[in-house]
Amino acid sequence: MSKKQTIIKGTFILTITGFLTRFMGFFYRIFLSHTFGEEGVGLYQLIFPVYALCISLTCAGIEMAISRSVARHMSMHQKKEAQETLFLGLFLSIILSLTALLVLQSRAETIAIKFLQEPRCEFLLVVMSYALPFASIHSCICGYYFGLRQTKIPALSQLIEQTIRILSVFACYQFAVHNRIPLTVSIAVVGLVIGEFSSAVFSANALVGSQESILSSIRKKSRKKLLQSSKRLHELLHLSVPLTTNRVLINLLQSVEAISIPSQLKLYNHSTSEALSIYGVLTGMALPLILFPSAITSSVSIMLMPTVAEIQASSQKERMYPLLQKTIGVCFALGIGCGLLFLIFGSWLGNFLFHSETAGNFIVTLAWICPFLYANTALVSVINGLGKTISTFCINTLGLLIRIAGVFLAIPVFGIQGYLWGLLVSQLSISVLCLGKLYIEFK
Repeated sequence: MSKKQTIIKGTFILTITGFLTRFMGFFYRIFLSHTFGEEGVGLYQLIFPVYALCISLTCAGIEMAISRSVARHMSMHQKKEAQETLFLGLFLSIILSLTALLVLQSRAETIAIKFLQEPRCEFLLVVMSYALPFASIHSCICGYYFGLRQTKIPALSQLIEQTIRILSVFACYQFAVHNRIPLTVSIAVVGLVIGEFSSAVFSANALVGSQESILSSIRKKSRKKLLQSSKRLHELLHLSVPLTTNRVLINLLQSVEAISIPSQLKLYNHSTSEALSIYGVLTGMALPLILFPSAITSSVSIMLMPTVAEIQASSQKERMYPLLQKTIGVCFALGIGCGLLFLIFGSWLGNFLFHSETAGNFIVTLAWICPFLYANTALVSVINGLGKTISTFCINTLGLLIRIAGVFLAIPVFGIQGYLWGLLVSQLSISVLCLGKLYIEFK
């Protein structure tokens, strides 16, 4: 199968799965908003900057490093080395995730009060911490299969995670209602943990049962000798440390951005309840709808990175330009089409799906970022695939600084509308910088 066909097939599988999980997620978010209200959704969304930061620190960079390294080894028919990379990546990621779990539980109160500025988030953070080791296992195994350009296991694990999460939350809800137990948004966090546990079990079971199982390489080598594979470890760290550092720093900035929105809204004469409600509508309703079609572009970007790494390893750059031109063009065209739909039907969708006029207004404004947002996913993935992680860090950092400026400078003056304008300028800037970087690489 050609690289083009592999990308198309992998993108199709991931896109179908992405649409299914996001479709389910819509009904799930509607259920959450109706059950816990806009303020409850705001509290739930408030812990996700911390969760994203922990994921960045423990597994996100390692997953991308595994994917790129495995793709390179498989292009040179080095199956054993690819398996060793997965084993070492799992070991490192699980150690990091267990450390993060202990730190998060011991400092939950401090993080909730000092960082999130919301004491009610303390218990949510403690519950959320149990998801981290399972997320590490799931992510590393998915990175391995992405490197092999096999999307079936990652797609199914994503679908299982979402399905189990929703069903477990609904079961907890029914149990609480039946037994007249007061409902809190913590059951949504419990669902997150159960979902990650399920996807980790499924992914590990699929790996053990496959012909590519890492166990085959472990049987041939002693554990001590395998851990002493300094060449594999050096390669993995060389790729994962910059990626992890980038993701952690980016997520720190994202956390500052997200956590500061409610506090800055208070400066625009909103009460604490109103600020949390606006934050919940934006991050829990409007943005997920805007991001719904990006299931396609996310799938493309996942398949692009290992493919770009493989082409680069084979020194056949002339094959890369036509591939990038088509995929990035499709992402941009999709963004234009979706942006027009959101401009026309955004207000109706906000009222119909979430019974929120505010959500409808946000959707219409956010429609303008769609062409740049969707294209940027693919552009950043390509630059990472080329190994230019410092460039993507600088580009993403600049985009985030623009958004943070919108939070601190525009929200107190213009309200949440000022932040939405900052989002547009940020995404446009990232597109221009990414295209400039690729032009320099391929001129």
